[in-house]
Amino acid sequence: MKHFRFFTLLLIAAIAITTSAEKVKRVTILQQMGPMYWHYDKPVTDSITGLSTVKWQSTEDRHVKGRDDQWAKQVISVSSNVIENHFINVPFGSFRNMPGDMTPLYWQLTEEDGETVLHCYLKMPADVVTNFWLASEETGIVDAETGVHYRARRSEPDCWKRYFKFRAPKDSIVDFRIYFPPLPETVNDVYIYGVPNWNLRGDHTVAINRPVSGLRNSPNAPYDIAPEFHKPRLVKPEHDYDKNNSGTWSVYTDVHLIKPAEEKTFAIWRTKDATYLARATEQNWMREYFGRGGNNVLMDNNGRQYKLKDVMDYPNNNLFWVEGYSGDWFAIVEVYEPLPLNVKTFTFIVPEGEPFNAWGANWRGEVIPNLDVEQLRKNQKLFEYHPRVVVK
Repeated sequence: MKHFRFFTLLLIAAIAITTSAEKVKRVTILQQMGPMYWHYDKPVTDSITGLSTVKWQSTEDRHVKGRDDQWAKQVISVSSNVIENHFINVPFGSFRNMPGDMTPLYWQLTEEDGETVLHCYLKMPADVVTNFWLASEETGIVDAETGVHYRARRSEPDCWKRYFKFRAPKDSIVDFRIYFPPLPETVNDVYIYGVPNWNLRGDHTVAINRPVSGLRNSPNAPYDIAPEFHKPRLVKPEHDYDKNNSGTWSVYTDVHLIKPAEEKTFAIWRTKDATYLARATEQNWMREYFGRGGNNVLMDNNGRQYKLKDVMDYPNNNLFWVEGYSGDWFAIVEVYEPLPLNVKTFTFIVPEGEPFNAWGANWRGEVIPNLDVEQLRKNQKLFEYHPRVVVK
């Protein structure tokens, strides 16, 4: 009986270890931002406890003035060691002290265990911070394209709808988490509301950066998975399109940025239904016009042509504007009829376009021969979304 009991305990322990291992979180980073720096008043040190305290002025002065002040206040103690070890991918090096009593804040939007999680990080300016505010029923994520709301469910630690104070060692990193319903894969840009201390008040769109599905293709597979690219935001749709009147052209921004590439860099995704040809495109001006499509074709070595079907997310054949930064590189993807598997190389042909009235107007024809299919499949990794980083 004793042996049976001992074996049972071992079995229970093994099951517990296995269950624990299976509960390891799968985290996908959708977007991150920071650091941004907030001013804080000079800390006050308690002569008895030796703890320094900072009152967070922006809470009542700027964001929640006039609210019911009877909400319960509570103390939240956070272990900085647990936080820093668990969130090992957070670039803590950027949380440096700034002169003039400034403390850094940083946020990160993730997918974890079937929920969308907003991590709000703050470097402790003192041992205790009082008069703080995180989230309430006003906190939500809104799909910029469809207007669908994903309202916040809860916060951890539990500081929902309250002024509160929290304690952690000075200069440690605290992590406040706000939980939302999962965002569908079709969501590309969102607005985040109701997290004022991290400057998330719906003032700007937040791009959702999911891994490009085509990058998961195996080089040994005969066909690729159709690529998914960051969808550009349409600022102004074309109206009564006239190629000679640039004011009628559509305007786009927040495009699928990539790392700088050599001119005429291509990548290909070959599926049973279509051929996706991405081209690295350089933006030389902060507002620049482009034109793609029309009568473009791919031609194999036997002279067979594969016609253009569409241009992903942009007009097919009509001119359009892109707004961004001079020096940006982004992807424009053309969709052609499917290439047979026996086609190993092909020629890319762009017929000359019709003349139009614009500064530097040019739509020259282009012929690029001997493009190798397998090499272009390897180039898929060059077209992974790469958010812009600006240093001023």
